[in-house]
Amino acid sequence: MAFSTFILIFSSVLISALAQISLKQGMSSSTVSAALGQGTASTITAIATNPYVIGGLSLYALGAVLWLFVLSRVDVSVAYPFVAFGFIVTMGLAIVLLGEPLQPLRVAGTLLVVAGAVLITR
Repeated sequence: MAFSTFILIFSSVLISALAQISLKQGMSSSTVSAALGQGTASTITAIATNPYVIGGLSLYALGAVLWLFVLSRVDVSVAYPFVAFGFIVTMGLAIVLLGEPLQPLRVAGTLLVVAGAVLITR
């Protein structure tokens, strides 16, 4: 596999992890939280106009476009296990950027998922 393909894979995974963090930030905002109890129209408006949600969805779109380029270059059975790397990145970003606690069982579970993905590629 070419180095440029690895760059595309890891860029897509990193962007998707950043999208998760942005979406979490947006959905945890006071505006969205307050709207969740006010009814469907208020909730949709609060979510659809939240900059973090918009940013997160935009990042997902960019990650998907990069993933399409990945799939044009390698078999999905080769590329997809790299998505497991996203579990580690997302957990790390959540700890650093959102202040989520570093819990041993969560780390162990994440590493087991990644180990399973590595075993699938063998």
